[in-house]
Amino acid sequence: MARCEQGYRCDVCGGDVEEMTDSDLYLRYILGEVALDQLHQSRERHIRCNPATAQFIMDAAFAPVVCPGPFAKEELDREYVAEMEERITRAWRRLQELPSLRLPIHEYPLPEYRTQGPGV
Repeated sequence: MARCEQGYRCDVCGGDVEEMTDSDLYLRYILGEVALDQLHQSRERHIRCNPATAQFIMDAAFAPVVCPGPFAKEELDREYVAEMEERITRAWRRLQELPSLRLPIHEYPLPEYRTQGPGV
């Protein structure tokens, strides 16, 4: 999706990531975890195919995801889980809004993660 926003193969399930709103790559970009100049080089996957992150999305419009094993949020510190739920849910909600906002790509990240300007 990064190159033309028309869908790329998920490196986990092999299916197409057809919509930006389903993109783990764009979610990570919004969270400041992927730099703008790395979008075209980074691997893509569906949000649900990354349960370590998806488990923290707490919204009625997103069916809960369980992350098995040591990274399950039930195994983590409650304060950390609360912070991650707030942060990742906020980023996921922004991702859902982006198609209708018509923003330049450098404005996609949450305000606290917008460190790069256009052309970077």
